[in-house]
Amino acid sequence: MAIEILWSLLTLPYAPVRGLTAVLKVVAREAEARQQNPVHIRRELEEIDAAAAAGELTEEERNRLQQQVLNRLVSPAGTSGGMSGGTGRPTRGR
Repeated sequence: MAIEILWSLLTLPYAPVRGLTAVLKVVAREAEARQQNPVHIRRELEEIDAAAAAGELTEEERNRLQQQVLNRLVSPAGTSGGMSGGTGRPTRGR
């Protein structure tokens, strides 16, 4: 018991770092889950199609972005299968 109290006192200055690390892990897990969610993937594909229909993307850009989004469906999280070239989302004003 005394060792636990001593350890807690010695590591007390690091408590905010441990808390921040835990929060960052949760945020990273949620971001990965969101990228793999079929609802979000469909929404991204619809945004890409809308941007292409509005003339904001060329056919090549559209195909490349769609492929990046679809690669997330077949690639496990954490691999370099899809998002190496950007966010996969169309940007306005292209």
